[in-house]
Amino acid sequence: MRILVTNDDGIHAPGLDACARIAAALSDDVWVVAPEFDQSGVAHSLSLSDPLRLRQVEERRFAVKGTPTDCVIMAVRHLMFDTPPDLVLSGVNRGQNIAEDVSYSGTVAGAIEGTILGIPSIALSQSFGGRTRENPNFITAETHAPDLIRRLLAEGIPPGIVMNVNFPDRTPDEITGIAATFQGKRDQKLMRIEARRDGRNNPYYWIAFERRIFDTAPGSDLRALDEGRISVTPLRLDMTDEPLMTRLALLFAEK
Repeated sequence: MRILVTNDDGIHAPGLDACARIAAALSDDVWVVAPEFDQSGVAHSLSLSDPLRLRQVEERRFAVKGTPTDCVIMAVRHLMFDTPPDLVLSGVNRGQNIAEDVSYSGTVAGAIEGTILGIPSIALSQSFGGRTRENPNFITAETHAPDLIRRLLAEGIPPGIVMNVNFPDRTPDEITGIAATFQGKRDQKLMRIEARRDGRNNPYYWIAFERRIFDTAPGSDLRALDEGRISVTPLRLDMTDEPLMTRLALLFAEK
């Protein structure tokens, strides 16, 4: 099995090395193609007006001056063109990618691009907390991901589906299980704009989130991580709301 590893935290991120080791536990044919710089929050963007710069770091390891989407395209359509990968692993992200994070995440976007290109793809993210902010428990993802990935591949990942896997902020032996989850929803009142002043007294702003406890829905990715379980969420690329589409078809068919 040939595996492509990418991420959004950049070519030097510790989580990328963790993902490469996860891939190495599954195959001896592992390629790493990741952004030259941190691309967190770029979502599924790609470079259309700027050239892509490719740098070989070592054998089967490359840095691309671009987004995670660019990296996957560069790998599949250029570097690995003759023998495309059988699996794309994106991560391990520094921080969870759950609930609304999914729409912003470059990590999830890397897996989305792999899925668009017809390759089974899995996004992997390791959550952290106040104690582990500077040193997330990547060993938790490393310990549990290989067997989880084998089970997902044995079950089969349908075309058009991205598997989004999140590991709780716990040590490997503190994991309480694995949960099949749906994409949760946070209390959006937690989001705010934080205004500050620089050294010249000019205003600047940060998008910030209040750290407040709120109720999480049973069965959601949010609840799973709260309970110490690994969250596995199948995400569908086709975002069409079929019930509403049917109603609109009837509406527009009216004379």
